[in-house]
Amino acid sequence: MSTSPQRSSARTAGPAVTTADPTHPGVTPAPARPRQRPRAGRVAAWSGLAALAVLLAGCAPADRDGTQVHGEAGLALPDLGQVTIAGVSGRLWLGLGLVVCALGLAFGITVVTQVRRLPVHASMRSVSELIYTTCKAYLAQQGKFLLVLWVFIAAVIVVYYRVLVGFDWGRVAVVIAFSLVGMAGSYSVAWFGIRVNTYANSRTAFAALRGKVLPLHRVPLRSGMAIGMVLISLELAIMLVILLFLPGDLAGACFIGFAVGESLGAAALRIAGGIFTKIADIGSDLMKIAFKIKEDDARNPGVIADCTGDNAGDSVGPSADGFETYGVTGVALVTFVILGVPDTGVQAALLVWIFVVRAVMIAASGISYTVNDLWAQRRYAGAERMDFEKPLTSLVWLTSAVCIAATYATTWLVLADGTPGLWWKLATIISCGTLAGALIPELVKAFTSTSSRHTREVVASSKEGGPSLNILSGLVAGNFSAYWLGMAIVGLMGAAYLVSEAGLDEVMHAPAVFAFGLVAFGFLGMGPVTIAVDSYGPVTDNAQSVYELSGIEDVEGIDAELRTEHGFEPTWEHAKQLLEENDGAGNTFKATAKPVLIGTAVVGATTMIFSIIMGLTEGLTTGLENLSLLHPPFLLGLVAGGSVIYWFTGASIQAVTTGAYRAVEFIRQHIRLDGVTKASDEDSRRVVEICTQYAQRGMLTMFLGVFFSTLAFAFVEPYFFIGYLISIALFGLYQAIFMANAGGAWDNAKKIVETELHANGTPLHDATVVGDTVGDPFKDTSSVALNPVIKFTTLFGLLAVDLAVQLTDQGRHTLVLTLAAVFFLVSTYFVHRSFYGMRIQSTSTAPAAEGSADVPAEATDDEPAALLPRPATPVDDEVTTDDEVRV
Repeated sequence: MSTSPQRSSARTAGPAVTTADPTHPGVTPAPARPRQRPRAGRVAAWSGLAALAVLLAGCAPADRDGTQVHGEAGLALPDLGQVTIAGVSGRLWLGLGLVVCALGLAFGITVVTQVRRLPVHASMRSVSELIYTTCKAYLAQQGKFLLVLWVFIAAVIVVYYRVLVGFDWGRVAVVIAFSLVGMAGSYSVAWFGIRVNTYANSRTAFAALRGKVLPLHRVPLRSGMAIGMVLISLELAIMLVILLFLPGDLAGACFIGFAVGESLGAAALRIAGGIFTKIADIGSDLMKIAFKIKEDDARNPGVIADCTGDNAGDSVGPSADGFETYGVTGVALVTFVILGVPDTGVQAALLVWIFVVRAVMIAASGISYTVNDLWAQRRYAGAERMDFEKPLTSLVWLTSAVCIAATYATTWLVLADGTPGLWWKLATIISCGTLAGALIPELVKAFTSTSSRHTREVVASSKEGGPSLNILSGLVAGNFSAYWLGMAIVGLMGAAYLVSEAGLDEVMHAPAVFAFGLVAFGFLGMGPVTIAVDSYGPVTDNAQSVYELSGIEDVEGIDAELRTEHGFEPTWEHAKQLLEENDGAGNTFKATAKPVLIGTAVVGATTMIFSIIMGLTEGLTTGLENLSLLHPPFLLGLVAGGSVIYWFTGASIQAVTTGAYRAVEFIRQHIRLDGVTKASDEDSRRVVEICTQYAQRGMLTMFLGVFFSTLAFAFVEPYFFIGYLISIALFGLYQAIFMANAGGAWDNAKKIVETELHANGTPLHDATVVGDTVGDPFKDTSSVALNPVIKFTTLFGLLAVDLAVQLTDQGRHTLVLTLAAVFFLVSTYFVHRSFYGMRIQSTSTAPAAEGSADVPAEATDDEPAALLPRPATPVDDEVTTDDEVRV
């Protein structure tokens, strides 16, 4: 494809020359905007770090001689060797947990090897490897960004543990190292996830050619189970290493560092992945309306970016998120046990019990998967049609039942000889959460499945009302789902609370809070299966794309080749239909995992908030009156939290909107439909670059906004901060559920039109595509990112608020308030920039002659802007530029 001189100049690093278009004298390009904003962003970020440096310069280590260290630094673990189970030391039982983790890791690696060896045509394998290559480039870039963000976290850890607590540098280095381990864990499971999925997508696509449904179900589920087993096993193994091999007075701090690090990794990868995938998805989908082309048309330069985004958003993000959620929930329980249980013997027994149950649940998930897989093979062997959701649903319910039974048996074994009646109460409380892990997906399916009445209502409303009623019906589904899921969570938490009132107060403070933490524990009890059904979706989605992009139907002599080399007659049309239907099931079960993870974050956050309360109230002995609406800072914190949730939602959608605008314009300008069979590699890579750029810019701006907001509110007043944490948890819960399920309904409404009504290219299809593009950032950007953001804020807040309190106790209250003001101003800058630095810039170009490329007319601080022109607009419709109005 030839490139016009104008476009070539636009690709240079310098600003565009502002000259009138000689072929269209009435059109004057918009003036280029000076490249000042990135510098301002760096100034704001470094100003925040300078404020942290003030802490180092202005604080003196507290005198710890003869005094107990309170707060997170004082989380000293009891001697686990004093626990015996069936005559065996508790430490040995935990060592057996490491063996279970090793077996889980071996299972995952074995499955990857098996999937890689499955038959696949070369044309499909080359596409999946291209997707993996682009994913590698994306993740490598994200890794560099993570290290930059980690500097901010490391600074706070040094300030807290070295300067205030008085740890020696060796201990501080160990805590910092475990924060890196946590971040690396989130990052490594993300790598593993994309490698597995890019093996599985091409093998699933090829298996569809045989016309049998069973391989289309087994390959994505096996790959998902491999991710789930590796993720949970690695997480548990790291926590067991901390528990077993570090000194008890250091392990607590390492748990906090580890959890903060993995939260950082998950938050950054979730935010960036969500932005990337939806920029690519919207850019690709809108071409179906603009040019009436099919799904995953190889001539569309946005399709490769869309496939990369399926992995960046639906594999990388959930893998990192699941790793962090499982770990943070465990750290929350460890923290509660140490702070809320006075007797060290009971502490040791509960800690051993928690981790033994976790190991047993890994085994229970593996057994359940094996049994369900055997049933599916018997039930669907040789079948040519099936409801792809049924074996996934049966797996979830079977695993829930097996995990509940295993919980009761294990709890009896570990705790029956202790406090009478304690074992069945704790097992019942965990089972409430395990039941939620199966019940919530059923409720989600009622609003997002292709067979649900809400989803079909979206289709029905679109037939006459077009995009308008389509969007309204999707909003209805999302709002109703928030009610029913909220009531389900309240009911199960209420049941756990009632059980906790039956005598748990004899062994611990605030037993209801511990019960809520155990409910969150139960949510992820069947973690490998929860991750597996979530990972099913990106494989089935990519499988469709791989099929189309491979062009296998057009390969010369392909029918004879498949008969000779693989021994079957391809069923082309039936294969495409099966891939579509399987993708619908994948969409549904991707949706089911989102509320489980956000529910875990919110329920588990209550346990972490309790840890802060225990420190502030000196073990619930003083200051409890401040946890009331009668204490104004607490009320103000409740109000502040909601504002941050709504800002974050808007900022993440804005990043998608601007990035998609640039991607759409680039694709529209460069797409070639005549005389070519696929888009050029250069154009496809350029779309990936656009998506990556806006994902990183959006992620960095939003993360720094959250980071400095957390510091600012923690330094304002401790009870203000507690109100703030409660507020972001509650607002975030319902915002995330609403957005995730509204987006799921829009997504599968489009799937119904495409697979059941076969109405591609019609106004009805256009309406559902519009609805789907609205739902894309709802379900895969904003909603899913709220989960790690809530957990990161709560975990990081543990350190930040304790830091502020200790500075105040040292008589530095003025410094604390000054720093709160500085941090708030820095956070406000990034909040402001998340819109004004990310908005769509005004451009103006002349209509190009038929068959020629549009001529770009501006360059801004948005790198790809010079490539992406838009048609001239009437003067009264033009967007005001920064040269005209400075905000």
